[in-house]
Amino acid sequence: MPAPLRLGLLGCADIAARRTLPALLRTPQLRLSAVAARDTARAAAYADRFGGTPAASYEDLLTRADVDAVYLCLPTLLHARWAERALAAGKHVLVEKPLAATGADAERLFALAAGRGLVLLENFMFLHHGTHRKVTGLLDSGVLGPLRSVSAAFTVPPRPEGDLRHDPLLGGGALLDNGVYPLRAALRFLGGALTVAGASLRHSTRLGVDLSGAVLLTAPDGTPAQLRFGMEHHYRSWYEIQGAEGTLAVDHVYTTAAGHAPVIRLAAGRGTREIAVPAEDHFEAVLRFFATAVRERAAVEPHLRLLGEESRRQAALLDEVRARAVRVEV
Repeated sequence: MPAPLRLGLLGCADIAARRTLPALLRTPQLRLSAVAARDTARAAAYADRFGGTPAASYEDLLTRADVDAVYLCLPTLLHARWAERALAAGKHVLVEKPLAATGADAERLFALAAGRGLVLLENFMFLHHGTHRKVTGLLDSGVLGPLRSVSAAFTVPPRPEGDLRHDPLLGGGALLDNGVYPLRAALRFLGGALTVAGASLRHSTRLGVDLSGAVLLTAPDGTPAQLRFGMEHHYRSWYEIQGAEGTLAVDHVYTTAAGHAPVIRLAAGRGTREIAVPAEDHFEAVLRFFATAVRERAAVEPHLRLLGEESRRQAALLDEVRARAVRVEV
């Protein structure tokens, strides 16, 4: 086995400690080499727990010769800025979603990565889970017939006071935090030619961020995607795909726990059945994919290209949603 890809952690967010770095310790293709945070004590604590050495600053981490790639885990509005700096420093980049809040940022980042021959990957774990592979296989088999609609939702309970998701200067709000998940699912199932037919955002005047919303997308043939998202709700994480001859649906699909064995509910004709999918840690899956993309790019090039195209279109659709949305102040 070749030497592990040496990864630098840029930003010590909670998701890194809870899910990504424990998964990294189980992924032999990767090794944590350095950690950087605004709080150097926090960086040292993460390094003690997960390996590597603390860096003096974000800039210091990007100059290190023992860092081949960066896992960027900063607040949303810092993603594009530091992804650009990492790419300019010659590092491959795995960045938490959303990669970019605007279409212009996404286009600039992917152009920079392509020009330097570097991998740039947005960290949507659910796309790498066995559930999604099984759903893709069912769609390819034609069991649903021509697709007629996609519905998807990702909603979470209210966040505590002071949560980063409530800070507009850091990219807070439901659209960027969890709205991008159903948006990404719609892009995968209906393709990149989707346009925004309508949208609404429920906006907090006190916090300055959107708390929830809905989007209606339309494919060129008129097939709609109805999406809901929010952070003031009962937890839901699902999508449903309806065709002329059948319907399938999956719950707990975006934040699938490592020990959870998902079930795909399929209704075709007059019959219904449940298709079990083995439990899998999709954090490990995306880390393996990223390492393979860096070391053996040709092996995953078609999938990597598709993911990049979706990331660019997703960012452009965020522009369209904000431009078209009816905003209700609460």
